[in-house]
Amino acid sequence: MTLAELQKIFWQELSTIYDEREARTITKIVFENKLELQAHQMAFERFRILTQEQEKELNKILKRLLTHEPLQYVLEEADFYGLKFKVNKRVLIPRPETEELVEWLLSEVRSPKSEVRSEIHVLDIGTGSGCIPISLSKNFAQATIEACDISYDALQVGEENNRKLQTQVKFFKHDILLENLSVNKYDVIVSNPPYISVNEKEAMRANVLNYEPHLALFVSGDDDLIFYRKITEQAMLALKQNGKLFFEINEAKGKEMVELLSDFGFVNIELRKDLSGKDRMVKAEKK
Repeated sequence: MTLAELQKIFWQELSTIYDEREARTITKIVFENKLELQAHQMAFERFRILTQEQEKELNKILKRLLTHEPLQYVLEEADFYGLKFKVNKRVLIPRPETEELVEWLLSEVRSPKSEVRSEIHVLDIGTGSGCIPISLSKNFAQATIEACDISYDALQVGEENNRKLQTQVKFFKHDILLENLSVNKYDVIVSNPPYISVNEKEAMRANVLNYEPHLALFVSGDDDLIFYRKITEQAMLALKQNGKLFFEINEAKGKEMVELLSDFGFVNIELRKDLSGKDRMVKAEKK
């Protein structure tokens, strides 16, 4: 079978669960990745005869994709902030809006007006794949960066990315709901904790609901802001004076988050929209 013939099968099959444009994009990424071809090479290689091994591997991938398994898990790779991270079902797939959070944090700590020192100590809570702290480390070499998670499985993925991308992030296990952080240790704390309530499950796409780790997605119980509340409480003790706290948030909870941070005594609170116009990030400072 030629490359073009199998590509056509991919498009047709994937178009049954994705729109045509998305099906073609997924097909393009898979073939470039597995055949190690650049985009401009695909047209010249379209009549190339695939080996039996290549056909077998690509057909296995197609079967997985047709179950709504996310492409990033199938390829075990996700792009984030110009880097390629290993991902699997033990960690969330990094999102574009989280890249915006990283960009905001970097712009703040690099600013000449920033009250945070050039050599800073950063903590990422609920790190997952390590995409936030590793991206920060790659782009702000002066920082000492730590990252924690409750999941050993997630920490293993984070450590693997740490080695792969040659950064020096310190990963450690920590349950923010039960364990305290060191006092007056950090200049910056950042977190993208679980914030989806269980009653929102029905509205979620199958590729997220059936494959991404529920521990990192959902909040059990009636308090949707339980992780934000606990992290904010801990941050008031763990941050140094003038330290900054950054959160990625549920788009529907912007007002509540501003009130929560204010109630705990944080100042200079700023709610920011993502590129889609949704309330997605918030920053606050400790007096």
